[in-house]
Amino acid sequence: MVTMKHIAAQAGVSISTVSLVLNGHDAGRVSPEVAERIRGIAEGLGYRTNRLASGLRTNRSRIIAFLSDEVATTPFAGRMIEGAQDAARALGYLLITVGISNGGKGTGSDREILALKQYGTDGFIYARMFNQRTLLPQSLRGCKVVVADSTDATDAAPSIVPDEHSIGFKATSHLIDAGCRRIAYVGTIHNMIAQPGRISGYVDALAAHDIPFDPELMINVESGSDAAARMPAFFDRHPDVDGFFCFNDTRAWSIYTEAIRRGLAIGKDIAVVGVDNHQVIAEALDPPLSTVELPHYEMGYWAVGKLVSMIEGTEVAPFPKEGYPVDRVPLPPLTDHAAKLDCKLRIKQSWMRPRRT
Repeated sequence: MVTMKHIAAQAGVSISTVSLVLNGHDAGRVSPEVAERIRGIAEGLGYRTNRLASGLRTNRSRIIAFLSDEVATTPFAGRMIEGAQDAARALGYLLITVGISNGGKGTGSDREILALKQYGTDGFIYARMFNQRTLLPQSLRGCKVVVADSTDATDAAPSIVPDEHSIGFKATSHLIDAGCRRIAYVGTIHNMIAQPGRISGYVDALAAHDIPFDPELMINVESGSDAAARMPAFFDRHPDVDGFFCFNDTRAWSIYTEAIRRGLAIGKDIAVVGVDNHQVIAEALDPPLSTVELPHYEMGYWAVGKLVSMIEGTEVAPFPKEGYPVDRVPLPPLTDHAAKLDCKLRIKQSWMRPRRT
């Protein structure tokens, strides 16, 4: 079996220097040239870290648990877990995904969390299915925890969520840039943090372009089917509406349906922007729906980075300089406690300059 002693002998350095490099603690302590040589020798010899021995020395398992509280039931679970997995792999940690439900209050969830703690899990990512304030399970008390797509109701644990105001501002500004001047907002009746944030962005974008806010152009619905039922009357009351900003892609579907019924062309007579970038809806609609993509991958990636910085007691971002996808939004600093992420507008074909004659 290849050991650090073998690598040190071949590299002509001390065992402690090899240990610093292979355990990721070489920054500022070992020259980049020496560190690169040590890693090359280790790779060439087929060296593999003994995680058990390392854990006994450092009192760390290098294991992170991703607690999915109903996230796995959503179409976006894969993106968040993928981001968390990529960050954990880059930082030398093993990610274990565990599904829990009922706000982590069930006895089954407690048993799973306690079992993870007994196995020496270093920390936990607690992920919810949408932006909300949540009470963490009692079994996580005293643990290092980062909350993803939600915030800790006690504000004790750090968290990361989408910037809801920027979603509304970005979507509405895009419709204005496309030529729209009578822009409707199709929202939700449910008490969700996203609603007031997106409305404020919508109103601020109108004001920034000197377009008067008309409360009559806001309609809140329960679901996509409720939106479909109410759209005929809405179109009758507001025949001059030329743009729609929708709370999600499901509501945007109802705009398409009613527009087709009235002989209006999406992207020519009216423009539509949704939120989610739902893989089925946004691409299945004809023309494909322009939509604001929620940063699920980025939330998972940042959450792991934040957790690792807490575990290792470092303030410097541990993210690798290479490997983060170039098409993702920039990550906030790991020093943030309540981080907000920008969201990317995926421009497709539902936004072309609409002008009624």
